Amino acid sequence: MAKKYTVDELNGLSKESMMVVILSMQEQLEQLNQNMERLIEQIAVANNQRYGRSSEKLEVMDGQLNLDFIFNEAEALTETLYVVEPAEDDVLPAKKKKQVGKRDKDLAGLPVVEIPHVLSEEELTEIFGVNGWKQLPDEVYKRVKVEPAVYTVEEHHVAVYAGRDNQTIVKADRPKSLLRNSIATPSLVASIYNAKYVNGMPLERINKEYLRNDIHISKQVLANWVIQCAERYLGIMFDYLQKELLTFRILQADETPVFVTKDGRPANSKSYMWVYRTGKGYKDTPIILYEYQKTRKTEHPQEFLKNFHGTLVTDAYAVYDSLDRKNPDIIFAGCWAHGRRRFAEAIKAIPKNRRESAQDTVAYQALKQIAAIYHLDNGLSGLSPERRRQERQLTVKPLVEAFFAWAKDVQMSNRLSKGKTLEGISYCINHEKNLKVFLDDGDVPLDNNATESALRTFCVHKHTWRLIDTIDGAKASAIAYSITETAKANNLNPFRYLEFLLTELMEHQEDTDQDFLKDLLPWSDKIPENCRIKTKD
Repeated sequence: MAKKYTVDELNGLSKESMMVVILSMQEQLEQLNQNMERLIEQIAVANNQRYGRSSEKLEVMDGQLNLDFIFNEAEALTETLYVVEPAEDDVLPAKKKKQVGKRDKDLAGLPVVEIPHVLSEEELTEIFGVNGWKQLPDEVYKRVKVEPAVYTVEEHHVAVYAGRDNQTIVKADRPKSLLRNSIATPSLVASIYNAKYVNGMPLERINKEYLRNDIHISKQVLANWVIQCAERYLGIMFDYLQKELLTFRILQADETPVFVTKDGRPANSKSYMWVYRTGKGYKDTPIILYEYQKTRKTEHPQEFLKNFHGTLVTDAYAVYDSLDRKNPDIIFAGCWAHGRRRFAEAIKAIPKNRRESAQDTVAYQALKQIAAIYHLDNGLSGLSPERRRQERQLTVKPLVEAFFAWAKDVQMSNRLSKGKTLEGISYCINHEKNLKVFLDDGDVPLDNNATESALRTFCVHKHTWRLIDTIDGAKASAIAYSITETAKANNLNPFRYLEFLLTELMEHQEDTDQDFLKDLLPWSDKIPENCRIKTKD
């Protein structure tokens, strides 16, 4: 703590001593100002995370850096990108005409019930006279009618036969049951999975919805069905999909915390839902798999990926760095979205009355350069992987190298105080090797946003149900989310696909050969047409 001087003590100080005191006070004031600025930034970042937009959208279009959370800077990339003068038709486009036949396309595939509206012969005679009219083509318009869910009880009558001359009794074949002595059917269980894991409805709310339709199924029974069918049926497809996943060359991974109440640990202990997916845009058979684990330790991804040989796109969590050292078969690619995130937070934290000077900050300069990298790389999306790799080496690599050279100069200058900008610079430099991996492989994406998108459904839902009751429930949820998210990624209707999957797996309960699972994969041409979501032209 600095010494406190009295007036007499100050009057008695020599000139040299007085200069030392003043310089010391200046240093303390400078440190205080830095601490205050850092505190203001931390408060602003916390408020943005709590109340602000979660989007980190940062685009470069037509040579223009679009920071939609602060301003548009017209000259952002004129140093690195050639700006093409827009054509007159682009500046003054003709008025958009109404698209003919759009409504028919939107309603294509739905069953149609014709409802005629006619005039009686008496009415026509009164208007036109006897035989004084002819009928023209109908005026046709369409409306969409919705009926609430219809529940039907399937009452199975199994014929029983007995011989006339002996006591032999024979019964007709009865279909297999999803669960022994249960009223559950594939369609009923699929509807529960769809409500909970696609639409985010807690079992309590599903139970109340059933009660409103005079269906009395307790929450406990619903939970039992969800867990048993995940273990007995969907788990088989999960294991098969995991084997398929590990055959891919590019994977992405992430994780998010979740609370499980009855896991043998103290209350509020964090568990984790890990997610693994095939590389975004790599092949046309996306797979998204969730895995529940009690901790965030290295052993979990190490076990899940033990048969994987390829490139894994992740954030910079230390677990992956440890795994990098332990598994030479995996190349770890960094996430540029994580690299730019801290710079974006620094810009967001600037007070509104100082936003005009934001372009003079290191954070803005960093965002400007990263945006240029994204802009050039996005322009290569339509190329083959090998051609994209070549173009990355030719056009994107110089920007990446320039960014790291600049970042190292900023770090060496020591002109940054502690805060988000310094964190961003340090993050990028510390993970330079991983952030450059994409340059050497046309299939590796710039960031891990696809995995974060795959986690978004789970993250939104957990704000509704808050926690999972048991470990069995957490494992069942991981399996169910895996199936539904993979179905959605393959453009399937999750309910229809689950109904089909449960029906087929029920029929193969006793099979030891799993070859039949190939026909159940989401991209199989054996999937029924009613499972597919029709795309509009």
